[in-house]
Amino acid sequence: MFPNDRLEFWFRGQGLWAHVPQDKWKNWRWQIQNRLTSLEQLQEFMSLTPDELQGCTHARSKLSLAITPYFFNLIDRENPDCPIRKQVIPRGDEALTFPEEMLDPVGEEGAMVAPGLVHRYPDRVLFLVTDRCASYCRYCTRSRLVSNAQDYNFQPQYQAALEYIENHTEVRDVLLSGGDPLMLNDVKIDYLLGRLRAIPHVEFIRIGSRIPVFMPQRITPELGDIFKKHGPIWLSIHVNHPHECTQELKEACDILAFSGVPIGNQSVLLDGVNDNVDTMKSLIHRLLIMRVRPYYLYQCDLITGSRHLRADVKKGIELIQALRGHTTGYAIPQFVIDAPDGGGKIPINPEYVKSITEEEIIMRNYEGFEYRYPRVKKATPHTSFQTGNIASVKTTCECR
Repeated sequence: MFPNDRLEFWFRGQGLWAHVPQDKWKNWRWQIQNRLTSLEQLQEFMSLTPDELQGCTHARSKLSLAITPYFFNLIDRENPDCPIRKQVIPRGDEALTFPEEMLDPVGEEGAMVAPGLVHRYPDRVLFLVTDRCASYCRYCTRSRLVSNAQDYNFQPQYQAALEYIENHTEVRDVLLSGGDPLMLNDVKIDYLLGRLRAIPHVEFIRIGSRIPVFMPQRITPELGDIFKKHGPIWLSIHVNHPHECTQELKEACDILAFSGVPIGNQSVLLDGVNDNVDTMKSLIHRLLIMRVRPYYLYQCDLITGSRHLRADVKKGIELIQALRGHTTGYAIPQFVIDAPDGGGKIPINPEYVKSITEEEIIMRNYEGFEYRYPRVKKATPHTSFQTGNIASVKTTCECR
């Protein structure tokens, strides 16, 4: 499916916007200002299926439509099953609801301690700093608030959130998310990172962002300097398919890496997008080429209107099993389900442990062969001295 993953075969260029001057194309604000945000704009460039036409109409009340020119170039406009197209162009199935689906599938609202601040795990908080993204993923976990299509009217209160973090010394890890934090300008990012870095008990600052994927032009040397100033800042990007790994994204990751930013990737398992071994293997190998460590593979959350994109959980287990032993461990993400109602991330793994007895653990390797490993048993202490004689033992120290 992917005959060659070498860099010279990765997409690069302006595609439909080849007429745009380079200084504009490389300006992230130009990318934002020229996003495709309506059915009419899409139809200028491609023919939509009846399902997509219906989806674009419904999008106004579920999650806004927005695609940057850069990312739109990655869509195969002749193929309705294009894996990039499926992620950002609405489908009619978004209007369908099923009993298992929820507006807040991972229970963030119940753990919100200040507007935009979620404290669910003991030592870390999720800090939602905006409701805007460069482009909108149709399976977005926070579609209840992102883009405000559902009239959530999200208003983050930075001061209240920062004061909460300052007053809770158990918080050592802060994850900035949203929306997408890198939609903020450099001044605001500098301010937020500076405030967090000034809190003595905050050891670990992370950012979750898909902007490097949707709009790599945003990753400028100036932004890199801000990360270097407040570092280490850890960044999780969100790449689902190898075709999203362009030369522009690699260059953005180079800026981040050389600014001292460790980069991980969080993919979502999606039906017809990345739920096969060839696609996933190509993706994780391209990520490593870009200095990005595959981190999580998420089972798609039970967000309303997402059933048509959700792959079977068993597919995820099969993918991990097919990767283990057939590529480096650095490349293999942890498959997780973010449990409904605030249960947190639960690792889902193939069964490698057959049994554990008093004597040993019996396990199988990636090829299915069985192996045994003895359990550690603490030996009974042995001494030649009787209990009553221990007190008379003298120790001579030759240290000087």
